[in-house]
Amino acid sequence: MVADGVGEDGETAMKVTVLGSSGSYAAPGNPCTGFVIESADATVLYDCGPGTVGPLQAAIDINELTAIVLSHCHPDHWLELPVLRNVFTWFSPRNGIPVHGTARTREMDAAITVEAPGAPRPFEWNTIDSASTLVIGDQTWTFDRTDHPVETLAARVTVGEHSVLFTSDSGPGWSFDEFGRDADVAFCDASHLEHFEGQGIPHMSAREAAERAEAANVGQLVLTHLIPGSDPAAHREEAVAAYGGPVNVALAGSVFEF
Repeated sequence: MVADGVGEDGETAMKVTVLGSSGSYAAPGNPCTGFVIESADATVLYDCGPGTVGPLQAAIDINELTAIVLSHCHPDHWLELPVLRNVFTWFSPRNGIPVHGTARTREMDAAITVEAPGAPRPFEWNTIDSASTLVIGDQTWTFDRTDHPVETLAARVTVGEHSVLFTSDSGPGWSFDEFGRDADVAFCDASHLEHFEGQGIPHMSAREAAERAEAANVGQLVLTHLIPGSDPAAHREEAVAAYGGPVNVALAGSVFEF
């Protein structure tokens, strides 16, 4: 398993493309959170923060999108959904694309949706929580609630013997040592550095993310959700000191295959 390559066996079970990884608001050249997870039988968008529709079109043919999964209701993780609704209503009409998200995210989306009579209805909502399991093509999705002010769902995606973990947003009160155990890759919230710990920030530091990845025995750690203006090298250095495996920082356009 390597970044920007294929697994050691020469075959790729999953391909993860980073559409954006900026925490809380977009940085220059880096949209808010969004990932595409591709496998043989499914292409799933996990989170679609502001600015992600552009790079989504560069990553895939959006007409091949199988489903959308949203981690929580904070705008930097889902507010491009209405933009996608415009795409699939007026420009590439589709009906019934499954959208899986928390109850509050669904309520917020409904509050800003204006449906045109006779137009396609692109999305079919399904409310999920930490007990949910989704089977999307050959991908199996399970969830765990994190330490965040609103209901927020970390996701584990499994295809065959391979799996990837997305922590979404979480403070230090949550550990993924069981939920994420032995995952090939963990994309971890690492919004700040160690000297900001203990201030009630509802996100993990790079050190806290690394400690949790070490405890879960994940194969590779990828730091994401860095606040604009952060020094990626400093985040990586802090994580390397607490984690025994390879460490990367999620950059817009990065591809991970395993």
